[in-house]
Order: sequence, then C-alpha cells, then structure tokens
Amino acid sequence: MGLKKFKPTTPGQRHKINSTFDEITASTPEKSLLAKKSKSGGRNNTGRMTMRYLGGGHKQQYRIIDFKRDKHEVPATVKTIEYDPNRTARIALLYYADGEKRYIIAPEGLKVGDSLLSGKSAAPNVGNALFLSDIPLGTVIHNIEMKPGKGGAIARGAGSYAQLNARDGKYAIVKMPSGETRMILTTCIATIGSVSNSEHSLVRSGKAGRTRWLGRRPRVRGVVMNPVDHPMGGGEGRNAGGHPRSRNGMPAKGFKTRDKKKYSDKLIIERRKK
Repeated sequence: MGLKKFKPTTPGQRHKINSTFDEITASTPEKSLLAKKSKSGGRNNTGRMTMRYLGGGHKQQYRIIDFKRDKHEVPATVKTIEYDPNRTARIALLYYADGEKRYIIAPEGLKVGDSLLSGKSAAPNVGNALFLSDIPLGTVIHNIEMKPGKGGAIARGAGSYAQLNARDGKYAIVKMPSGETRMILTTCIATIGSVSNSEHSLVRSGKAGRTRWLGRRPRVRGVVMNPVDHPMGGGEGRNAGGHPRSRNGMPAKGFKTRDKKKYSDKLIIERRKK
C-alpha cells in the first residue's frame, strides 16, 4: 500500500494525502456477503438525538466478516483484496475448498492466490488462524478472541497488532496494541500477522467535506456553548471554561472511569502506558 500527495490546485487538495489503493484487486463486493446498513443520524427509536455529531454520509452496504475463523481444517484460497467502507483495514475474500465464501480482515502481506487454513494443523503463517496454545511465542497476531468461540475483538483496526509473549497454565500472556499486558485463555483463536493498511494513520482528508462523506458532522466545543448547554459554557469573552468535563458533568483529562471492581482486573498484568 502506498500514499499519494496532490498538487495544490484547490485549497482542499493542498494538504490531502490519500491511499493509492494499489493492493485492491476488485471494485465490486461479493453479493452473497452483503447486508443492509441503515443510518440513524444519531436518533433512537423515539426520534430523539442520543448521539451528537452523526448524520449524512455516503450510502454503504455492510460486508459480513468472519471474525471467528471457525471453519477448521478446510483450506481456503484468497480470491480478492477489497476496500471496506465500514473499517480502516482491507478485507480479503476467501474461497473454501467446499465452495463456501467468506470475508476476513486482510493481514499485511496477504496476496491473491495465497492458501489459508485455520485450526490445530495450521502452520503459523500470515493469515492462518490458530489457537493461542499452538502459536509460537513472540509471534505478532491480530483479530484475537477474548472469549473462546465469540470471535476476534482485539487488534482489528488498520496496522494494529498484538504480540504473544508467554503462556502460563491455561492462559496466554499477550501484549496489546495499547501497551497493556493481559492474560487470555489459550483456547481463544488469533490470526497470524498484523492488520493491513498500516499507513492509514498518515491519510489526510484535506477538507471538511470528506469528513461529512464519512457521516461525521461538525463537533462543537463545550467552551463556546452557553451555560445551559455545557458545564464549560458561558462567560464573557474567551474564558477558559473551568474544570474540563463532559456535557453531563463527568470530569475529563485524568479522571478514571474504569470500575474499581471490574472482573477482568485480575487478568491485567500491566496497565497501558500513559
């Protein structure tokens, strides 16, 4: 994957940095793996706005992704690498030997024609899905389950990865993308390699309109609101706005919101770096 800059022929082009989409091999998605995706505009079932700054955006169809990788011991061939509007990573279309088709999150380095496998007999190669008990220590992994059979939940965004550091009894010790080290059951499945589209963080939209195309509306700072609208609003001229906090009064910038008695505390060995 590469990036391209644009000649500043317009103000919007001046700072724009976009993907070259070199790795994309198909422009139309697999029809059998599409689902309807409707927009809410941030409104709930009574029509009230419960999420601000959402609305508009290009129409999208949801691609059904196989996060579980539970089709064990059946070889699959990578047919295409595709763009997915619902996520930052690229997706890969797999054709299984028994005729089934599935989408997976494409790892970095996966190419059309590669053969993939999941299960006990799979080799620790890029794109293969193995149990944490079978993956060699030190391996870079992504799409990691937190509960056996539930499907991958960790390291699914563009360029993200975790690392399997050790095993201790029924637990594997994994270093998360955030820097946190935690224990995960060895019966959970993970995919070998890092997630594709690693240069996504370097992309620059160039203009506000491109953000609107993604369905994001302008975000208003609390400081510029009125006192009735936000705890930090009001005041004559440019006031600092008091203590930083959210619209419902929750302190920000350093205030810990994690439950002190959360069940997973005993699984966390080292907290993420501040």
